[in-house]
Amino acid sequence: MIPFEPTVFFPIADVTYAFGASTVPGKVIVLLLCVGSILAWSIMLTKGIELSRAKRSSDQFSRMYEAESHPAALYLKRTFPSSSPLSRVYEAGCGAIGNELDLLEENPAELNLQGLADSSVTLAESQIQTISDLADRVVNKEVLNLERHMLMLATAVSAAPFLGLLGTVWGVMDGFGAMAQEGAANLSAVAPGISAALLTTVVGLLVALPSSIGYNWLLEQIRQQTVFIDNFSQEFNSSVRRTYGQVS
Repeated sequence: MIPFEPTVFFPIADVTYAFGASTVPGKVIVLLLCVGSILAWSIMLTKGIELSRAKRSSDQFSRMYEAESHPAALYLKRTFPSSSPLSRVYEAGCGAIGNELDLLEENPAELNLQGLADSSVTLAESQIQTISDLADRVVNKEVLNLERHMLMLATAVSAAPFLGLLGTVWGVMDGFGAMAQEGAANLSAVAPGISAALLTTVVGLLVALPSSIGYNWLLEQIRQQTVFIDNFSQEFNSSVRRTYGQVS
């Protein structure tokens, strides 16, 4: 009869155990990575909501603008959503039209009395170019606003793995240094230090992977919004040129 031998369960090295066995530099690196992860997720969530709202409001504004035949019709009605990047480009452009018409001693309020086919109100080519340049500057400002905080997210994507690798190399160096001081390769003494050292790499990858996916997705959304805004600016400038340009 085989005698019964009680099974001995050895503690499994989990994340908590590895963190507790880490040195002070390793713990500091893990905490920095955790803070970076919180910042990265905050940026991804807030930026995702911001881009989603901008897309919805831009789609709404685009439909309202396309329903009008005069470029300044919505500006005079004041019925467009002001939260859209397109609306801010549009409002700046229409304001520039009013300023240029003031230079011609015209009352901007009279624009709503002008027939759609009335060509009595005209602007010189230099004035139309001024309106176009102002709209382009607002487009650039809106694009920069869409890209805000993306640098921090890109930093988390690129720096997190290297910071984790730094913690791992530092921990392994300390482990081998302790082994050299003891003068013998004792696996039970070195293994906790190696486990703690590898923890920083694991945490670094856990920060970098979702940040990389979120960064690429947000970058694509920003690119689409940028193209949408730029296309609207060109369409608005062309409409202004057709409506107010002088017939040669």
